[in-house]
Amino acid sequence: MKITEVRTIVTSPGRNFVLVKILTSEPGLYGVGDATLNGRELAVATALQEHIAPLLMGMDPDRIEDIWQFLSRGTYWRGGPVLNTALAGIDIALWDIKAKRAGLPLYSLLGGRTREGALCYTHCGGRNFEEVADCFRKEQARGFKVIRGQVSIPGNSSTYGEKGAAEIAKGTWSTGLPMIERWEPSAYLRTIPRLFAYLRENIGEQVEMFHDVHERLTPTQAARLAKELEPHHLFFLEDPIRPEYAGSLRRIREASTTPIAFSEIYSSPYELLTPITEQLIDYLRADLVRIGGITAGRKIATLAEFYGVQTAWHGPGDISPIGHAANVHLDVALPNFGLQEMVFFWPEVQDVFQGGPSYHDGYLNVDQVPGLGVDIDEQAAKRYPYQRAYLPVVRRHDGSVHDW
Repeated sequence: MKITEVRTIVTSPGRNFVLVKILTSEPGLYGVGDATLNGRELAVATALQEHIAPLLMGMDPDRIEDIWQFLSRGTYWRGGPVLNTALAGIDIALWDIKAKRAGLPLYSLLGGRTREGALCYTHCGGRNFEEVADCFRKEQARGFKVIRGQVSIPGNSSTYGEKGAAEIAKGTWSTGLPMIERWEPSAYLRTIPRLFAYLRENIGEQVEMFHDVHERLTPTQAARLAKELEPHHLFFLEDPIRPEYAGSLRRIREASTTPIAFSEIYSSPYELLTPITEQLIDYLRADLVRIGGITAGRKIATLAEFYGVQTAWHGPGDISPIGHAANVHLDVALPNFGLQEMVFFWPEVQDVFQGGPSYHDGYLNVDQVPGLGVDIDEQAAKRYPYQRAYLPVVRRHDGSVHDW
């Protein structure tokens, strides 16, 4: 069996996705992967088309580890978000082929099920505490047992996560030039502990809740926030500091027992070694589509298991149903799975993709069909051409650039 074609499909059914389809010499046997890098999609597509696809012609798709090493180390210029996202698209498609050829769902090749479903969470945001609480009640009624809470911050504009789940899934990008948000930490640091005090008083303890800082605080500010949130028993505090400051997670650990989830915007599994082996985090927030795919995810999750760190793979609306399926196949197989982010996709996405994880009563699952259980309608994808788009950019009130 040989690889005969590597197709790169760029489509925008509501937002941009970069997809990979690998065809083989066995008639009808192919695999699909996700290689979406939000805001830099064409950079990944070009890397796939012009540099990676020619290397794979004639190779054996069954040799996933060898191909992963070849693409990861063979470039000499290792890693980075563009190359590792392209690598992830190839890797996920190869696992899809392997599982289809075996006639088994992908999780069976990853060791089989360790659980019947993957506990998942949704997002609640609002302009004020009352709107956030109303959203919590609505999502509880849909069965969610873990919910993220975000709220508008007085004096700031377009605060991250202030919108509801559907808007977050589809709307965190802008066509044309990037949207500029204005933000200051002082009002934020006063507001968030009050939000969770309000939610606990009005929602109670029957739902797990957490908050995403989105890398916006200094280590000392994050330590203060984690300490002040302790009485409200958060499931975790997500990405409290920039990834470059990973060593400063020690400062937060010393200040608080609030669990920490970290690593959403890392682009290499190697960046996770220190946070895991020094037990600086509780949950691994890496994105399989950014760190090199299922092969990279398996490696880093196995290491994390030995240090008491659980997975909480990134699963927003800017990865496709293929990426979400890869998440859930790993979730149901890994012994140290913790939590899975999810979104409900809008109709245009469902026009392009068939299959994907299903939601029921707070859990995600995948069908017992060979492979990932997702396919692409290439003709439908052509109806949604690429649109140049960017994630927002944050500036402080004095005009200086800050982390989004």
